[in-house]
Amino acid sequence: MTGLSDGMPDEVDHSMCVAVVGVGELLDRTILAGGRSDYVTHSALAITWLGHGSFHFRTPGGQKLLIDPWLETNPKCPPAWKKPTALDGILITHGHADHATDAAAVAKATGAPVIASFEICTWLGHKGIKNVRPMNKGGTQSLGGVLVTMVDARHSSSIEEDGTIIPLGEAAGFVIKFEDGLTLYFAGDTALFGDMRLIAEIYHPVIACVPIGDLFTMGPQDAAKACEWLGVKQVVPMHYGTFPALTGTPDMLRKHLPPGIEVLELQPGETSE
Repeated sequence: MTGLSDGMPDEVDHSMCVAVVGVGELLDRTILAGGRSDYVTHSALAITWLGHGSFHFRTPGGQKLLIDPWLETNPKCPPAWKKPTALDGILITHGHADHATDAAAVAKATGAPVIASFEICTWLGHKGIKNVRPMNKGGTQSLGGVLVTMVDARHSSSIEEDGTIIPLGEAAGFVIKFEDGLTLYFAGDTALFGDMRLIAEIYHPVIACVPIGDLFTMGPQDAAKACEWLGVKQVVPMHYGTFPALTGTPDMLRKHLPPGIEVLELQPGETSE
């Protein structure tokens, strides 16, 4: 396991963060067990949960990716992560405030390219963000050797500004294939839907980040079914515990998961490598 400093912003106080071993050990076991092995080297992927639906990934190639930047007013985001400084890419699944509020500010501060739907990229363009890379469902683009494919999600996408609801296209998920071949499915906000089976058949994800909070997304039981259909070896639960209305928990998810799928339960600010 590498040091925490490799996966954290320069200004982070490492005493505030906890390293959690999980991803690398899982992949070693998967290879030894004869599981999916379209990667041949030990993964150095580092996953940091920033609370709610926001994540930071340090890829095996050393790139730093931020997904769904809700940081400043996110009650679960650690203070050290409120203003990330060095990023290689920003991915946005949909336009709701709890996923995209800080997109413009972070993009301006870091200069990192933003990968999102055409509608979200256009909205950001009106805010002065020039380094945008719009795409739509079914499309794939490369970000420094990382392949990002936009896939379906069952959710809405809009943001309220000055009392007006602005539609921002459709919600999406991402399939991310890292430099070493490891593939991760980031569901974003979604309900359970049957075409998750197609995501498994076509992209073969090993890890999935899925919402479990219920009410605005699928709950633990449906999330467990999603993991079963996806055929993943590990699941990172998200979009829970932020507000009392989000009642799903990782323990509830574990109760419904079939054998063979590990739950990587992170606390905000924790990093798994």
